[in-house]
Amino acid sequence: MKKLLVSLAIMGGLAACAPMTQTQAPPTVVSAQDLNWIADKVFKNETSGDPAKLVVWNAQEEFASLGIGHFIWYPEGRTGPYTETFPGLIEYTKSQKVALPAWLQNRQVRGAPWPNKVTFERAQNDREVTELRNFLRQTMNLQANYMAARLTRALPDLLNNVAPQDRDRVLKNYQAVEKSPKGLYPLLDYVNFKGEGTSISERYNGQGWGLLQVLLTMNPVEPGAAALNEFARAAEVVLTRRIANSPIERQESKWLPGWRARLDTYRPQNLLAGY
Repeated sequence: MKKLLVSLAIMGGLAACAPMTQTQAPPTVVSAQDLNWIADKVFKNETSGDPAKLVVWNAQEEFASLGIGHFIWYPEGRTGPYTETFPGLIEYTKSQKVALPAWLQNRQVRGAPWPNKVTFERAQNDREVTELRNFLRQTMNLQANYMAARLTRALPDLLNNVAPQDRDRVLKNYQAVEKSPKGLYPLLDYVNFKGEGTSISERYNGQGWGLLQVLLTMNPVEPGAAALNEFARAAEVVLTRRIANSPIERQESKWLPGWRARLDTYRPQNLLAGY
């Protein structure tokens, strides 16, 4: 993976969160080295480090999963319960003046060109898919910046989607993790993994499983190893609850071992492995 060329300020948009009256979080600058390391960790989480898995359509899903973050792309004219993120990557790429494959650059509709998994699998040797795969291999640094930009936008949105009495707790828990050694990785990875937690459609029985729910589930803690362990613990509680609330036909319990393995990478004893 190419090294990132720029640093990126996380949470810079927090000051624009007008309804919030709590102490404002100062901008956090992520070095190019750290953001590149985070991107590599996310890439390994999503694909086991296999470039062939940058373009996939998983069984029992209604969308393609693309890039190091397995960004969701629904077929043209379709929507679903999960937040679609690949069109945002296309727009971000354009905003950064980075060349896209011509068919993506000129595409007039938002949705993916494959109506279902069967069509997607048949298209694996088509020019469009080949170009897409090559683009995603060559722009891992760009994708990392896109994920970081998503986290930048997340915190003000989280704070505006909780009761006023909970905002200070959510902010302090966020900051406790963010100020821990390599603490931005679990925050950025979890947002990419399970979303912000603010979408009504991403809930079972009225209960979500995103970053907001994890921060609300955490106990108060100081930055450091305790914060990282508490974030991982709270995330496991939230994801276990999701499985308990999920429709039986989705058989989500089969995913829990993999989810737990991912959460273990947030713990201090594992966080610096390979850094």
